[in-house]
Amino acid sequence: MSIDAYKRVEKKLEHEEKTYETQQLMKEKRSEEYEVLEEVFDRSTLMTIYELMNKGVIAEIHGVVKAGKESRIYWGVSQEGEDLAIKIYLTVSAEFRKGMLPYILGDPRFKGLRRSSRALIFAWAQKEFKNLHLAYEAGVRVPKPIAVLNNVLVMEFIGEEGISAPTLREAEIKRPKSIYQTLISYVDKLYKEAKLVHGDLSEYNVMIWEGEPVIFDVSQAVSIRHPNAIQYLVRDLNNLNRFFRRLGVTVTPVDDLLRRITGGQI
Repeated sequence: MSIDAYKRVEKKLEHEEKTYETQQLMKEKRSEEYEVLEEVFDRSTLMTIYELMNKGVIAEIHGVVKAGKESRIYWGVSQEGEDLAIKIYLTVSAEFRKGMLPYILGDPRFKGLRRSSRALIFAWAQKEFKNLHLAYEAGVRVPKPIAVLNNVLVMEFIGEEGISAPTLREAEIKRPKSIYQTLISYVDKLYKEAKLVHGDLSEYNVMIWEGEPVIFDVSQAVSIRHPNAIQYLVRDLNNLNRFFRRLGVTVTPVDDLLRRITGGQI
């Protein structure tokens, strides 16, 4: 057998061994969802999950919390027993790629990005992780980012026992004025401290947990240097004002909020 042929065989055996280790580790970790994972995700994603388990980031994976066209969120547990939200981005559709591009290609942090499906989805996961980190450090209440690898993002689970906190739209709002003011302060901190604009902020992307708002789904958030940043900021503010106005809150005009947040620079 030639050296090249030997290397090919060796590589194949190594791959089969890692696949077997993945299956055994998932079983040892008592992952009740392994069979479902195997049906839904490709081998690359399973190996990514295995690596995160092997590194001690994830101890167990339980049921699906939220399923969408672009991603699925699983409830997991860390080795320390803390609840995790494990967001796994699926193979992107052409429609999803089209929707992603304006947020990535206009962002100066992602210059030179290749447009292949795999490169885009990995960049999208990295983008959400970085945005969560920037927001968290700025004092904005978001799920605490824990780890990201390829198309898998691990973060704090907002909720308990695998049941996620209700969204702003679903929750019973007892202090709407206070919640409104807190969210406006978060938009302000995002812009001034994190240098970000959420870009898709609404009652669907805010959870209410322990009486306070938690912003999530920040993958599309853009740098304030993005050419459409102000347009996205205006849209976020309009969405918040529209929702809270319906709850009887006397909202601040968007123009006034815009001047306050941007420092009158527009």
